[in-house]
Amino acid sequence: MNGQALVLFSGGQDSATCLAWALQRYAQVETIGFDYGQRHAVELACRQTVLSELRSAFPDWATRLGDDHLLDLRLLGQISDTALTQDKAVELQRDGLPNTFVPGRNLIFLNFAAALAYRRGLQVLVGGMCETDYSGYPDCRDNTLKAMQVALSLGLDAPMVIETPLMWLDKAATWALAETLGGPALLQIVTEHTHTCYLGERGLRHAWGYGCGSCPACALRKTGFERHAAASIRR
Repeated sequence: MNGQALVLFSGGQDSATCLAWALQRYAQVETIGFDYGQRHAVELACRQTVLSELRSAFPDWATRLGDDHLLDLRLLGQISDTALTQDKAVELQRDGLPNTFVPGRNLIFLNFAAALAYRRGLQVLVGGMCETDYSGYPDCRDNTLKAMQVALSLGLDAPMVIETPLMWLDKAATWALAETLGGPALLQIVTEHTHTCYLGERGLRHAWGYGCGSCPACALRKTGFERHAAASIRR
C-alpha cells in the first residue's frame, strides 16, 4: 500500500464509499469538501460525523486518514440558478437535465482539489462521479473526467490521476461495494450518517437513511438499497 490521495468528500453516500475505497488503497488519504451555497448544506455537518465514525469503527483506516479541508465556493451558488442552490421545485428542464444540475460544479471542484493536492504533495484525486445510475449530469461522464485528468496534469506540469471507483456501478452495486469494503459497520455509517437528499431533509428516517424520499437523489438511493437488500436475501 502506497501513494497519497485526496478524496472529494461531500458527506453523501457515494463520496463516503469512495473514501472507504481510498482508505483501503492508499497510505495517506485527505478529504476536501465544498460550501457552494447548496440548499442541502446539512451534508457539510454530516461530513464531520462520517469522518469521526470511520475513525472510531476502523482503527486501521484512522491511521491513514489525514487532514480534512473545507473550501468556501459560495460564489458558485450565486451564479447558479438551480434547485440545488435556490428554493425552487426539482423538475426536468427543456434539455432533459434536472434543474439540480449546477453547471461546471465538478469541473470547478476538481480544479480546486487539484490545486490543493499539488500544494500538499498528493498525486491522486478520488471522486464519486458515476454515469450508470445518475441524473445525466455531463460533468459526471467518464470522458469528462478523462479530459480533466489530462488538462490538470498539463496545467500543473505534474501527473494528477483522477480515480472514479463508482463510474460504472449502479446504486445497488455501490451499496454492495460499501459492504465489501467495511461490512455491516460501514453500511451502518453510510445509512445513518451520510446525506443524499437534495432538499436537505434529515427528519424522515427510512430503511435506506434520511431524506424526503421523492427527490431524484433519494429515489436513486432508495432503489439501490432495495435492490441490494433483495440480492442479499437471494444469496
